[in-house]
Amino acid sequence: MPLHLLSSPAAAAKLAAGLRAAPLRRCHSFAPAPRHTDRVALASSLSVAARSASPAVAAAQTELSVSGKKQVLISLSDKTDLAYLGNGLQGLGYSIVSTGGTASSLEAAGVSVTKVEEITHFPEMLDGRVKTLHPSIHGGILARRDQEHHLKALKDHGIGTFDVVVVNLYPFYDKVTSGNISFEDGIENIDIGGPTMIRAAAKNHKDVLIVVDHNDYPALLEYLKGKQEDQQFRRMLAWKAFQHVASYDSVVSEWFWKQSNKGEMFPPSFTVPLELKSTLRYGENPHQSAAFYADKSLSRVGAGGIATAIQHHGKEMSYNNYLDADAAWNCVSEFDSPTCVVVKHTNPCGVASRQDILEAYRLAVKGDAVSAFGGIVAFNTTIDEDLAKEIREFRSPTDGQTRMFYEIVVAPGYTDKGLEILRGKSKTLRILEAKRSGKGMLSLRQVSGGWLAQESDDLTPEEITFTAKSERSPQENELADAKFAWLCAKHVKSNAIVIAKNNCMLGMGSGQPNRRESVRIAFRKAGEEAKGAALASDAFFPFAWNDAVEEACQNGIGIIAQPGGSKKDEDAIACCNKYGVSLVLTGVRHFKH
Repeated sequence: MPLHLLSSPAAAAKLAAGLRAAPLRRCHSFAPAPRHTDRVALASSLSVAARSASPAVAAAQTELSVSGKKQVLISLSDKTDLAYLGNGLQGLGYSIVSTGGTASSLEAAGVSVTKVEEITHFPEMLDGRVKTLHPSIHGGILARRDQEHHLKALKDHGIGTFDVVVVNLYPFYDKVTSGNISFEDGIENIDIGGPTMIRAAAKNHKDVLIVVDHNDYPALLEYLKGKQEDQQFRRMLAWKAFQHVASYDSVVSEWFWKQSNKGEMFPPSFTVPLELKSTLRYGENPHQSAAFYADKSLSRVGAGGIATAIQHHGKEMSYNNYLDADAAWNCVSEFDSPTCVVVKHTNPCGVASRQDILEAYRLAVKGDAVSAFGGIVAFNTTIDEDLAKEIREFRSPTDGQTRMFYEIVVAPGYTDKGLEILRGKSKTLRILEAKRSGKGMLSLRQVSGGWLAQESDDLTPEEITFTAKSERSPQENELADAKFAWLCAKHVKSNAIVIAKNNCMLGMGSGQPNRRESVRIAFRKAGEEAKGAALASDAFFPFAWNDAVEEACQNGIGIIAQPGGSKKDEDAIACCNKYGVSLVLTGVRHFKH
């Protein structure tokens, strides 16, 4: 299912003008791929076909179209279950016409085949680029059986009809993602004849069954066996065919854009190929239906993330599970040290980094044990036997008795014993194994009637400068706390405030319409541990005196990290100076809506 995005005509015109003014540039280099000669296009005139066909052959073809003999055209790159299909069709009395390698595979399976060149009377040409786009092929596919003048035209030119067309396409996606293949070899793997035949058969689906997926072979044979006339079945196959070609073309288009527009992230229009991964029980709420789609864009190949995670155990994932697991995984993937992140309603409520991952887990839960119950717990290290036991048996810090319950555990890997122990914690616990999320991705978000596109927020503390602005310069450990808090705040919904110390989140305030309230919530959660800790804000403080900055200073905070950029920055500096608090500006905002 492609999602098609189109920019304004003005933007498209501007880009077009730029392309005319500058030569196309290649973005990537790719490795050689083998040529395919199974099926390709031939733009041959009908008059040439007529001249090349002998009267006897023309008469034979005409006989095929009027005698009731059923013909199938098969041309496949992926030959999965081809022998099953060929024998099934032959057993039902169908005559099979096929191309190159497909014909050879059918013959090897004991299926009688007429080769395409025996119909077109043209050999394969131009290194396999030219073969099937021919009136003797497409006339037999596109002719409407309910139009007498169509049938008369076929008879006049000795063309037989096709009742079934079975085609799939060159594996372009696999080729261009398999390694470094050259631009020229990428071009040679673009299918021409296949999409043409698929579209022709799908357009004429009332008379021609089109199959592009080997999983549909059994249904096709059953349909033909029953001599049914179910137009809905034909329409579903036709929809699948058009969808197949549309997704294929979207990948070719994406690849071409990257080859010819190095560094430009936003094309004037583009299509996102989406593939249904699962139908969900319901959406965000029980009265909303929902489904989960995987993004098959080339840019997502090897990018990791929750969409490609393996589920080892537990209840099926829900709409909200995907959102929460994605938030937890994206957050924990930011950290290089062994880290545990606990998420509730897409907000990290507990984060801790320690060389001892068991200790990190306990501290992350302790950060907000009430919120952690029923949440998602994520690790950036392999879960072994000891960690699995700790997850299974750990009691809530609120009462020391209640065993912690989680919806999901997600990690980059599990030992066999660790996985066995976690499976014993709960029948419903969803256990996910995910790869670290890639960077530099295009982020899409839907609004009514359109989509917003932006670069992913990939900045880390190491990539920015924390500039001290207060009279009191931060100590090394304070600056480390500020960087940790800043990285956590990046994943908290705005207005976001995070209080942290010793690589551990002590409290956070999220999603409040005013920053002062987020500060109060964060301090309420952190309690006495906030004294001497670091406070990070996702955006600047609009006011300082008698507001958020002064409240933070009065509550004993040791260092404040914020982007700066407010007209009141000097007030914030003066306020911190009054209370002896260090203030650092990052110059980077981290809004998250």
